[in-house]
Amino acid sequence: MNALLGVFFHFLGGFSSGSFYLPYKKVKGWQWETFWLIGGVFSWIIVPPLAAFLTIPGFWDIIQNESSSILGLTFLFGALWGIGGFTYGLGVRYLGVALGSSIILGLCMIFGSLVPSIYYEFSPHTGKDSIGLLFSSKWGQFVLLGLLVCVIGIIISGKAGMMKEKELQTSSIDPHGTVVKTEYKFGLGLIVSIISGVLSACFNFGLEAGKPMAIVANEAWKVANPNQGEFLFQNNVTYVVVLWGGMAVNLIGCLYLAFKNKSYTDYTKKNVPVLRNLFFCALAGTMWFLQFFFYGMGESKMGNGASSWILHMAFIIFIANLWGIIIKEWKGVSKKTITTIAVGMIIMFVSILIVGYGNSLR
Repeated sequence: MNALLGVFFHFLGGFSSGSFYLPYKKVKGWQWETFWLIGGVFSWIIVPPLAAFLTIPGFWDIIQNESSSILGLTFLFGALWGIGGFTYGLGVRYLGVALGSSIILGLCMIFGSLVPSIYYEFSPHTGKDSIGLLFSSKWGQFVLLGLLVCVIGIIISGKAGMMKEKELQTSSIDPHGTVVKTEYKFGLGLIVSIISGVLSACFNFGLEAGKPMAIVANEAWKVANPNQGEFLFQNNVTYVVVLWGGMAVNLIGCLYLAFKNKSYTDYTKKNVPVLRNLFFCALAGTMWFLQFFFYGMGESKMGNGASSWILHMAFIIFIANLWGIIIKEWKGVSKKTITTIAVGMIIMFVSILIVGYGNSLR
């Protein structure tokens, strides 16, 4: 039952992440850095502390009483994750949307799921899954198989994206719907994409670094609610600190682009529906945070090991591709291309089933 609930919560998180960019498409008259920053105010500053306040009594005391080393490391991983998000744009610029996204998302999934387990192989912690345990246990072998299958699905989906770009010969659009200027430079693009993929996985490392705060919240809840399992919302206190790091990097990046592109004038433009834009930015920012809100609930049922990160990433990619088909981003391509993206999505869905089954064996 825990495995099934965990998969369901990860689906909700993946749906939120794979869908959050849709409200941004309703924003009119603002450049990317403008609406991304406004949405980010909700994603990084407003909603995370509000979620922690509503679910964890005394969450601020937990943060204040935590050691500076844990807070600093959690913040650092959040900042590195933020850099990964910004370099994502460079990866797709130099490799194209399909190839760049495939490399970045594939590496993010692999590093985010395996690096912590490799670390715990050499520095064992109670309740943490080591890479040796994954390879030696039947459930762990299914989780690793699911990872491999999902990476294959990403590669096939990337191939479909490259076929689409070639057939349509139009401006490239990234998985979030942003038009991308492509300037093909394979060597540079590969380096940037590797950096982005590795750093994007740092969000999971941030959760690991900030786990002591989640443990405090979990233990307090278990004392108040004996014999009711693990606290679903224990990670909400950790998110506050991780997202501070992400906020710092995104704020610097957005302000840089605002002055470079002179988009700071967006806020005073005439004939721009400001209230409408603010509403959709707030909606998008809230949906973006909900991916982690539900990830935390899934993690409380399955553990913050390889399986949780794999399911999280797989659902995001699956839902984002599904939306691309629903809103007709693939309209006009050949039947072969449609078949290729369909096969990629089916394989990713199979990987979800494999990982879910593996966790049911624990």
